[in-house]
Amino acid sequence: MKKLVSLMLAASAIAGSAMAQQSPPFAPVTTDIMATKPNSAYVQDARGVIARDPFGLCWRTGYWTPADAVPGCDLPLCVEPAKLENGKCVTPPEPVTPPPTPGAVVTPPPVVAPPPVTSEKVSFSADALFDFDKSVLKAEGKGKLDDLSSKLQGINLEVIIAVGHTDSVGTDAYNQKLSIRRAEAVKAYLQAKGIEANRIYTEGKGESQPVADNKSAEGRAKNRRVEVEVVGTRAK
Repeated sequence: MKKLVSLMLAASAIAGSAMAQQSPPFAPVTTDIMATKPNSAYVQDARGVIARDPFGLCWRTGYWTPADAVPGCDLPLCVEPAKLENGKCVTPPEPVTPPPTPGAVVTPPPVVAPPPVTSEKVSFSADALFDFDKSVLKAEGKGKLDDLSSKLQGINLEVIIAVGHTDSVGTDAYNQKLSIRRAEAVKAYLQAKGIEANRIYTEGKGESQPVADNKSAEGRAKNRRVEVEVVGTRAK
């Protein structure tokens, strides 16, 4: 008989120990008020309400996985702009723009016009830039190019095109090379004034595009020229 009583006491002690291991600290769970559903992720009471610990967190069972997490039970799972309210993620409503009052004048937003594109072409007498049959800039020629570069300060520069021309004196091949050398001399000087080299293009037309009759000295002087075209947008 004593042996039977000892076995019953030992069994009661083991059962009590098992219940102590399963029950959370600070909030013992008693079987008379708990009715956890089979395979439930959280401990629930007889009403089906998830039980919480003294810190407000839900008691998990051994079946719990991150996929079973409930907002308000574990870490907040709401994604901005949603906020946790009463255990649910609530997204605030988007602001509603009220309709215009009948008869009211609706002013549209101002239209900003793009800056105007400017294209300016200047023709310099080759005799003013170079000595006869030369491609080295004279002091007078540098002064004229200085004046041109100062006018570029208010322009958002896109490109500069320098085109050299000659009169009809000499062979076509010689005049072609001379016109290119003079255009390159203008480019080199403007580049030295701070204009990027990749913004400046050069071309030589030789004697192929006269603007006056080459039969007179005055006409030939007009044909010896360097035309500089500036393309960009001018700031207001």
